[in-house]
Amino acid sequence: MPDTAPRPKRPRVIVTRQLMPSVEARMSELFDVTLSAHDQAFTADELRAAVADCDVLVPTVTDRIDANILAAAGERLKLIANFGAGVDHIDLPAARAKGILVSNTPGVFTEDTADLTMALILSVPRRLAEGEQLMRSGQWAGWAPSAMLGHRVGGKLLGIVGMGRIGLAVARRARAFGLSIHYHNRRRLPQAVEAELGASYHASVDTLLRIADIVTLHCPHTPETHELVSAARIATMKSTAYLVNTARGEVVDEDALINALTHGGIAGAGLDVYNHEPAVDARLLALRNVVLLPHLGSATVEGREASGERVIANIRAWSDGHRPMDQIIEGWA
Repeated sequence: MPDTAPRPKRPRVIVTRQLMPSVEARMSELFDVTLSAHDQAFTADELRAAVADCDVLVPTVTDRIDANILAAAGERLKLIANFGAGVDHIDLPAARAKGILVSNTPGVFTEDTADLTMALILSVPRRLAEGEQLMRSGQWAGWAPSAMLGHRVGGKLLGIVGMGRIGLAVARRARAFGLSIHYHNRRRLPQAVEAELGASYHASVDTLLRIADIVTLHCPHTPETHELVSAARIATMKSTAYLVNTARGEVVDEDALINALTHGGIAGAGLDVYNHEPAVDARLLALRNVVLLPHLGSATVEGREASGERVIANIRAWSDGHRPMDQIIEGWA
């Protein structure tokens, strides 16, 4: 049923993590807001207490808001204004059943994530992390013709899984580095976009993974994409191929990936996301052919400020009786 109840002009808002100072200051001006004092992920008990005591919850990817948490929500909770684009940590059907709107902040991290992806595409084949570690170890013996050899990036075939905003931004960067662009997406891009990028479409992710020299993942984590890069698919990849993941850890069968990296099934990987963040599998930490980053895809001052501003805009639109501009589920007031 549409929600036609009056909405508070100064809603009670609870924010689960520390945001940029300018964003927190603006929230304090506009809302009856409780900000995070310690910047630690909320426990399940803290989340239950929060959803029972606010009109709007502002969570992040570190907050798992499942049906059990939402069962504790009070009648006043009507909006979950997520800080970030991904919402796989929120049980959307449970929120819908409770009449709670969900919004996110799409697009603000596109260029940041594409930059980081391109950095990994360059870093893994050229062994930049290994070289940096060698320098810090004090064991570098100087230049040698056969030392620290990596592989040329230009001329390689880049397979992009997911050609949304970020996938497109990566494709444009990669083309400038001389990579051949191939992609898989739920929907084929318009012919004009394919022509601009020199991109070739693959209706099946399987054919793409088999031929790619470098695979980069840019699809959301959903039940359909859970472990999309499965053990069977990893087994079909070239032994010289590299996998880059700046999407979600759960899109990859992490055990199968570790096995392939350990036994030469693929040549290397660049990872910014993991299955059990913040925990990282000790086997990954021990591998030399992997570049590991601490979920830095969106970690820019500009992006985090823009995301906070979108959260504020979504809350204000809702408070004014309008749909949040970034509402996830359609059809509600």
